[in-house]
Amino acid sequence: MPSATIDHAQDSIVGGHPDSRPRLAKPLTYAGTLDSFEQFDVTPVIGREYSGLHLRDLLKGSDEQMRDLALTISQRGVVFLRGQGDATPMEMKDFMLRLTEASGCPASSDLHVHPLTEEGSELGDQVSVISSAKQKKGGGLTHQLSDVSRFASTGWHSDITFEKVPSDYAMLKIHTLPPTGGDTLWASGYEIYDRLSPPMKAFLETLTATHDASFFHEEAERLGNPLRKEKRGSPLNQGGDLRAVHPLIRTNPVTGWKSVYVNKGFTKRINDITKDESDVLLAYLFNLVTQNHDAQVRFKWSAGDLAIWDNRSTFHCATYDYNADRAGDRVCSLGEAPYLDLNSKSRREALGL
Repeated sequence: MPSATIDHAQDSIVGGHPDSRPRLAKPLTYAGTLDSFEQFDVTPVIGREYSGLHLRDLLKGSDEQMRDLALTISQRGVVFLRGQGDATPMEMKDFMLRLTEASGCPASSDLHVHPLTEEGSELGDQVSVISSAKQKKGGGLTHQLSDVSRFASTGWHSDITFEKVPSDYAMLKIHTLPPTGGDTLWASGYEIYDRLSPPMKAFLETLTATHDASFFHEEAERLGNPLRKEKRGSPLNQGGDLRAVHPLIRTNPVTGWKSVYVNKGFTKRINDITKDESDVLLAYLFNLVTQNHDAQVRFKWSAGDLAIWDNRSTFHCATYDYNADRAGDRVCSLGEAPYLDLNSKSRREALGL
């Protein structure tokens, strides 16, 4: 597997792909269009919740407002919008296309089609149904990890990092909930990077890691649905090889900040070092995510709530502490092929913290 290589067209850029570059020449700048809405930061590090901000109004709003929202999501990691129960799957898809466009995604990037999405799905190929009923049948990461660990923290991941062009933003609306339980947690990849020592940061910035979802082949066979091998939202995401190599540290082009980019769900190996070394480093990085509750935010859902997050610089984990039904709809947009700009800053450095 390749190590991190520098693109000599711009000597500070490591990784990425010439057919999947962000269209931003520099990070976005906030214009203040969301200041009139009631809002609060859920924790100092991650999460912001708005009141009175509705998906349909945002769809009718200006491009400048959509850019401000994209920047806010990318800076805060995840944004919560309460009371969006009337938002339809089509509106969610339209919104995500506008959001990713406003944030400068490559022209070749579209909404993602999950490899396990059933053809002819009622909500369309680009909407993933998140359902406790599917989980009980052994779906997704829950099945893959169920024979490995009983730690709830095993489920931490970033969406679809096994793709050559993974997700930039994701939106989830929960419409069916148990009486209690079913919270979701997010953690900040920016903050995890900031907690590394300078020598460790410098070392990790020279490395790549392999992300692998080959277990989806077994799951597709078990579910009786063929794996989706046609284009899954990007020309680089097609075929049956559900593996990708990405920089261990990546730059978010919307903020210009560095983030750790490995996750328990899909990252299997750090390349160009021994397996023992890889196992130790991955365990350490995973522990930074799961054992630092002050780098996390926990969201208690109400029916109709929406969360929108940036997969380039966050991790998330569902909480399976319920027996009643829990269900929702998720839409993922695709960003750029992951890269590291060696001249980019950390979150704390950029904010003067």
